[in-house]
Amino acid sequence: MNGRLVIVTLAAACLLSPGDVLMAQSANSPADSAAYPHANEPIGTVRQMYDGALTPEMAVHTFRNIDRLFPTRTVPHGASPKPLPPSPIPLRDVHFRQGDANYDLDQYLDLNRVAGILVLKDGRIALERYRYGNSERTRWMSMSVAKSITSTLVGAAIAQHRLSLSDPVTKYVTALAGSAYDGVSVRDILMMSSGVRWNETYTDSSSDRRHLLEAQIAQQPGAAMKLMATLPRAASPGTINNYSTGETQVAGEIVRSAVGRPLADYLADRIWSRYGMEADARWWLDSPNGHEIGGSGFSATLRDYGRFGQFILDGGVANGERILPKGWVEEASTPKTLRDGDALPYGYFWWPGTSPGQLRDRAFAAIGIFGQHIYINPAVHLVIVIWGAQTAPTGGAIIDDWKFFDAVAEQMR
Repeated sequence: MNGRLVIVTLAAACLLSPGDVLMAQSANSPADSAAYPHANEPIGTVRQMYDGALTPEMAVHTFRNIDRLFPTRTVPHGASPKPLPPSPIPLRDVHFRQGDANYDLDQYLDLNRVAGILVLKDGRIALERYRYGNSERTRWMSMSVAKSITSTLVGAAIAQHRLSLSDPVTKYVTALAGSAYDGVSVRDILMMSSGVRWNETYTDSSSDRRHLLEAQIAQQPGAAMKLMATLPRAASPGTINNYSTGETQVAGEIVRSAVGRPLADYLADRIWSRYGMEADARWWLDSPNGHEIGGSGFSATLRDYGRFGQFILDGGVANGERILPKGWVEEASTPKTLRDGDALPYGYFWWPGTSPGQLRDRAFAAIGIFGQHIYINPAVHLVIVIWGAQTAPTGGAIIDDWKFFDAVAEQMR
């Protein structure tokens, strides 16, 4: 696959079904395997991940080796890493209350199985901590944090006049012509309000989300769009919001068609290299040498996730060059309104805060299952990256992450 092959250890192979063994072998080059500190760890399968069937230890091993589950495309690092100097006021602890209980930093990290945390205040490191054997060289999975990266690439393409939010989806994704996506705009996709029916239940093998995962496992070019083209319409475009990873795959196809390049290459050119990311990232593909998975499968280092958050906090400007349209970050990260006037507490693949304080600060976050977060607070000039190692896709957090983020913001204000 893609000319890259590693040998799966016997311990890993024992966890794999026959249909998963080949998938788990599509990893890194021999040079990568020698350099990457976690390359020889046993890992589980992507089906086990979504079933919530991994042990805590195996979850950690798998989450930092997701590029062994599918072929990937590399997002090369920048020539000159953007400095992240230490903050003059480090965050040593934080105390907060949830319900009738008081918590501190260590309790949050333990109870929510946080595998890594980075806090940037004014672009400086106030806290950086790695757990479960992770290090500065570890690449960790993003899950739906990748959705926010994909929507950011939509913004970059708009800045280059490659597409418009009002454009019809089928202008760019011809495979969806004649389907329920007729009459759906790019903006509808970013608001997950296409009106196309979708079931996102991760642990239900009969859900649309699991059907999309099976299409990815099949590694057949175009399989994802073939699936999306079969979905029926549930409502008129723009009238209801329904969380759909399928929409983010459509968004990725829109960007690829509009810019004429793979998403990983476009990300590397417009953001990863220009903003000064220090390490290569990896992005899952739908088939060998194929298309990136727009809604998940991106893996990067903790500091580079932090730099991406800082890039967004900076308004989409890299080394003085405007990469995103002026005002795009606020547009993408604030609550939207559906066509019938109903309020939608969702942005363009970003989650706006909902409490009075979060709304005051215009705080928002990229959020992925298993506990992944990039929290951004423009009022406090704060970025928080959380790597989660929870074993269930959803419901694994004991502490509300937003409660923790609020407490950090108040302490760093």
